[in-house]
Amino acid sequence: MQRKTAVRLDKVGRIFGAAAAVKDISLEITGGEILSLVGPSGCGKSTLLRIIAGVETADTGQVFLDERMVDGGEFIEPERRRVGFVFQDYALFPHLSVRDNILFGLKGRPRREAVATVSDVMERIGIRHLASRFPHTLSGGEQQRVALARALAPTPSVVLLDEPFSNLDQGLRERVRAATLSVLRSAGATVIMVTHDPAEALSSGDRVVLMRAGEIVQAGTPREVYSHPANAYAADFFCAFNKIPGAYRDGSFETAIGRFVLPSIAQREGSRMLYVRPQAIRISKDLGEHTAYIEERIFLGASEKVVLKVEGLEDRLTTVVTEPLPADARRVTISIVPELLLTF
Repeated sequence: MQRKTAVRLDKVGRIFGAAAAVKDISLEITGGEILSLVGPSGCGKSTLLRIIAGVETADTGQVFLDERMVDGGEFIEPERRRVGFVFQDYALFPHLSVRDNILFGLKGRPRREAVATVSDVMERIGIRHLASRFPHTLSGGEQQRVALARALAPTPSVVLLDEPFSNLDQGLRERVRAATLSVLRSAGATVIMVTHDPAEALSSGDRVVLMRAGEIVQAGTPREVYSHPANAYAADFFCAFNKIPGAYRDGSFETAIGRFVLPSIAQREGSRMLYVRPQAIRISKDLGEHTAYIEERIFLGASEKVVLKVEGLEDRLTTVVTEPLPADARRVTISIVPELLLTF
């Protein structure tokens, strides 16, 4: 059964002074989908989230939630949109307990029904034991779960997450993110998550939307936007490519270290730069096609980043290896896997 559209943006724009924060954005999000909205600071992603929530008003275009227009003709107030919003700083009320923070979003409901709802959502998110605690006594991960419970309690049609994990330490961030997304998926929630972290966007969303300067650069599944970037900007955003100058002609790319036959997706006539993923460079003692010298090795734990000076190239190449190299390795040979190359 085809899922209905939960959020639809039709040529939405927002202008602050002389600058357009969001330009002509059109986007559809299906019910139950988790969408990662990613891009650098100032690209318009948080503004777009606030427009959907009703905290900001669109200057142009229309916003629909569950096929109901909420902006662009008739304006529906935020509290009437059935949207749950988890802010970067969680925005919990310091003078209210965890239970009362969650109850706050259920004003207008019968008391018995509201209390039962809060009890249920705390149980689902695993914070029942925190019910009588106050925000200042909670860890960052616990505050994040309380904020999520408060957003989910009114059974919103859409949940908006604005950089929800950025205040957490790395290890905790990954655990809390996994737990949060698990709760949201099990609830069948439609989610739009704003992040500036490419890895977080790729690992979290069913679909990824990359923004730049108020516009959508590319939208697709995580594998699509990573493996088949629409342009050089998208490629650079999701991967730290090595770049080798040359020229594409007659089915191959010519460089100072040889010709590379490219897959059809990478063939762009007239291209002047070969994009080489770190994992496309294979190191061996003497089985490779090009001589290289190790200039730097950075131990990363499960892997090692290796910086190479390759004969014939001015710029260094970087690769990542998981098999340990000999401690005294200096001169090596490399091969480049053509299936992992792109041109722009």
